[in-house]
Amino acid sequence: MGYNALPLTRLIEQFASLPGIGIKTAQRLAFYILTLSEQEAKNFSNAILEAHTKIKRCDICKNLTDKPVCDICDDSTRDQTIVCVVEDAKDVVAFERTREYHGLYHVLHGLISPMEGIGPDQIYIKELLHRISKGTIQEVVMATNPTVEGEATAMYISKLLKPLGVKVTRLAFGIPVGSNLEYADEVTLFKALQNRSEIL
Repeated sequence: MGYNALPLTRLIEQFASLPGIGIKTAQRLAFYILTLSEQEAKNFSNAILEAHTKIKRCDICKNLTDKPVCDICDDSTRDQTIVCVVEDAKDVVAFERTREYHGLYHVLHGLISPMEGIGPDQIYIKELLHRISKGTIQEVVMATNPTVEGEATAMYISKLLKPLGVKVTRLAFGIPVGSNLEYADEVTLFKALQNRSEIL
């Protein structure tokens, strides 16, 4: 990389290892970090460490939280009869931005992908089935991304849920196939929720 300072090279490499960050952006970020005061740099590194050590998965829905049960699961005003199943925590943020969905969530933390060696046991499907077996939930909205893996995961889970007597629906996608929910605007997501259809 041509830098004489090894710590700077290491810092650039760390930024470059993040998803979506190329070498030029990594260099810009590293040089920006060097302009921070010592206190600002400490605050930045402490925020990373604190997030890493304190954030865990909710005991119920597996969303990210700093408490045993997240605020959404803990909110008794939310509709306890509907659960929206998403691939990861970023998708929960996307749905919450719509301000139109008032049910619960279940975060899988991945999708079934035989090519990547990810099977049903590597994501939180068993935990979802356990929640449904308690009998409170009447509808499960499969809100995985409209990709091959997302569709396969939705179909796999819906087959497991059918015998449990719950209604299983799929988002109506005005969202381009192959895209990610986190990038969809609020109106598109709301329409997708509103026009969801039952998985037969």
